[in-house]
Amino acid sequence: MPATIEKLTSEQLEARVKALGAQVRQRRKALGISVITAAEAAGMSRDTWHRMEKGEVTVTIAAWFNALAVLGLEFGVGLTDSTVTRLPIDTIPVTVALADFPQLAALAWQVQGATEVSPREAFDIYERNKRHLDRTKLTPEEKALIASLNKVFGGSANV
Repeated sequence: MPATIEKLTSEQLEARVKALGAQVRQRRKALGISVITAAEAAGMSRDTWHRMEKGEVTVTIAAWFNALAVLGLEFGVGLTDSTVTRLPIDTIPVTVALADFPQLAALAWQVQGATEVSPREAFDIYERNKRHLDRTKLTPEEKALIASLNKVFGGSANV
């Protein structure tokens, strides 16, 4: 006897898409990224981004994948350990652990007692101190972090 697959009702589908949109919005706000910046990084209009955050089911799957990648998420999974330790381009963690990024830690001497900073704070530290950045000591993960922060926040601390 073949297995039966339970299909989602349109109400269940709408509820799940709305929940996903809410998670995207929550993640974007936690990162301190504006809708315009996030939409540009994902290659879509701000209207499409707003529709996605509202949970409209008419947004294409490609738009969802691009948005999730910009926010450091994977479709249907959320953050993974590999996202935190090996950042692919265009993703940033919710918090940036100073111990994981030696050059950032060296540049963040004024952040007393902190072990983590927000992505925006990390970006600002790199931007403010880019002349002191020792590019020869950057790990591949830190290079990826800088590239991702630059893409999301529009910076110039190139590696």
